[in-house]
Amino acid sequence: MRDWSFLTNHARVLLCIAHDPGARLRDIAASLGVTERSAHGIITDLVDAGYVIKQRDGRRNRYQIDAGLPLREPGSREPAIGEVLAVLLRGKDGLAGADGRAAADGAGVSPRSR
Repeated sequence: MRDWSFLTNHARVLLCIAHDPGARLRDIAASLGVTERSAHGIITDLVDAGYVIKQRDGRRNRYQIDAGLPLREPGSREPAIGEVLAVLLRGKDGLAGADGRAAADGAGVSPRSR
């Protein structure tokens, strides 16, 4: 049987960042089972599309997710990325609720007014 996943690597990177905004590139790559170069390319895609905001914090990067942006999926109603992350992270250290606000632990998700 072939290995496959319901979520793309882009979605999985977003989940890693939502769970730990200070995650290192090598940790993100290891958790996805991809190379650091692939993880860097995915993060670059997400930053260029506006879903992730990358900020330098000393020698490391910290990431923040713009939870108000819609998914890049065709459909009549495009939910915000924060709504999807809230569903996927429910019951874990991550988002507090479907509105995309970060939990008290400071997860890197920022709500955006529409």
